[in-house]
This record gives sequence, structure tokens and C-alpha cells, in this order.
Amino acid sequence: MLSLYVRNLFFTIIHPGLVAVLIPYWILGHKWKEQFSLPFHIYQYLGMVFFSLGLLILLNCIIRFASAGQGTLSPIDPTKKLVTSGLYRYSRNPMYSGVSMILMGETIFFTSYHLGIYVFIVVLIFNLFILAVEEPRLRRDFGDEYRDYCSKVRRWL
Repeated sequence: MLSLYVRNLFFTIIHPGLVAVLIPYWILGHKWKEQFSLPFHIYQYLGMVFFSLGLLILLNCIIRFASAGQGTLSPIDPTKKLVTSGLYRYSRNPMYSGVSMILMGETIFFTSYHLGIYVFIVVLIFNLFILAVEEPRLRRDFGDEYRDYCSKVRRWL
């Protein structure tokens, strides 16, 4: 079990860490430092709310993948069981929603047009990946169990 949590930590750093931390850091450049030296405005608190909710959703999903799914968030080390509990009772893709909320929170906090464009592109890529890669793999791996799950739970909210 410890190995599973270590693998999840590694893939969390690689996948959402790259998408939600490193690339936004590169996009923002010096703006991230400047923003913290100024007094906060209401929109920054709103951005922190989005960021925090997204982070809680992401962490909840990662833990559920390890505990209920016996796998990781990475397509190269997927879950061995279909995860349909927790937030997955309401959405088939809460982890992607969580990462998107983190990115929206960063966009609001930094009021960055460039980050907003990045969020739009990331959400589009998420959707294309889910349709073209992830859902076909889940249908192949879990068969009728996944088809039944799809009939009961929406792709998004």
C-alpha cells in the first residue's frame, strides 16, 4: 500500500503539478511575485476559494484512486477497480474538474489574460483526451460495469 501512495505522489507531481503549477508559473513570469507584495482585493480571495476547492477535489480523487481503485491517476499506472464512490457518484471526471478549478483560481487571483487562454486550452484538451483515450480504455477495461456507470453518472457536473 505504501508503494501505491508513493506512486500517486509521484504522478501527482508529474501530471497535475505540471499542468496546474509549473506551466502557470512559466506563463505568469514575474507577475506571481509582484501579486503577493500588493494588498489583496476581493477577486484574489475569490481566486483562493476556487483554488482551494479545486485542490480539495483533486486530493480527494487521488486518495480515492489509491484506496478504492487500487491504482494511480496516471494512465500508465491506472486503477485496477472502477472508482464510482465519493465525488465519482456525481461526476465521472471530478479530478479534471478539480484541476480546472485550480487553474481558474489562479487565473482569477492573478487576473491573467494569458492564464485564462491557457485554462481554455487545457479544458479543451482534457475533454478531447477523455473522449478519445480515457473513455474507450475504461470501456475496454471495465466493460458493462463502466457502461452502466456512464448511464447513471454524467461526464461532467
